[in-house]
Amino acid sequence: MSASEKNKRLGRGLSALLGETDTEGYSVPETTNERPSTSSRDGVRMIPIELIAPNPDQPRKTITEPELNALAESIADKGIVQPILVRPVDGGERFQIVAGERRWRAAQRARLHDVPALVRELTDRETLEIGIVENVQRADLNPVEEAQAYRQLIDRFGHTQEDVAHAVSKSRSHVANMMRLLSLPDMVLKLLAGGEISAGHARAIANAPDPEALAEEIVAKGLSVRDAEKLARAANNPAAPETKSSSTTAGGRKDADTRALEVDITARLGLAVDIRHSAKGGELRVQYTTLEQLDDVCRRLSAETGRGH
Repeated sequence: MSASEKNKRLGRGLSALLGETDTEGYSVPETTNERPSTSSRDGVRMIPIELIAPNPDQPRKTITEPELNALAESIADKGIVQPILVRPVDGGERFQIVAGERRWRAAQRARLHDVPALVRELTDRETLEIGIVENVQRADLNPVEEAQAYRQLIDRFGHTQEDVAHAVSKSRSHVANMMRLLSLPDMVLKLLAGGEISAGHARAIANAPDPEALAEEIVAKGLSVRDAEKLARAANNPAAPETKSSSTTAGGRKDADTRALEVDITARLGLAVDIRHSAKGGELRVQYTTLEQLDDVCRRLSAETGRGH
């Protein structure tokens, strides 16, 4: 399979599947006594809740009580606005959720007996990929779940970081930096997943001798990411005075995240890139030797901007 074919399939997502059927203004079919399901003209089926089960490989593991309750109230008032996506299992007698588990759970709290659903024949691989891509694009995952989702796509299915970045509309450096968080101790990952520290905090202390102690101090004192960077620099070189540059470590060496970002941008532009960051801001230097190289950089940047919008 070519890289373009992999990207097309990986980036298909729920929106593309919903595009096969016009659900923009679909009307919920009237409930009848015909079980197990009823169909409507637009392809949306009303399926009994008890015939639907969640996917154990769903990338989103955390669904909070407040958001479930709020969604349940909305569903009780207005119904389910967007159908869930399911695939048939057990010979087509039951269904597994591909996307929409939160709506399905909230529907139960709203005491609905049936939910509107689109049924699609999907493999295990497609099911996981769609779940990951959709959750990331909708920002439904916490940083740890997002990083684990990227790891699954790469380790289980052989996608490259570039494939994944294209599918979820992120930069390759973002994917790489998120996955790097998984090397942190479990206690720090728990704080990150719970929202007690941010991904910026976690990246700042990732290379420190004792990330757990720094994470506890960040939470206890309510420190900013900038403060966390200072803590990490002091922990890495306690004998050295605080320096102005937050992108360098002791001895003038740049930190791992800065070096990784330089490598990523250099690969994208085809020219050497130098990032220099300080407490007051920074510089990104791109080195070129001919006007043709400068023109090429401008074309690349224009293409990236157009694709992003």
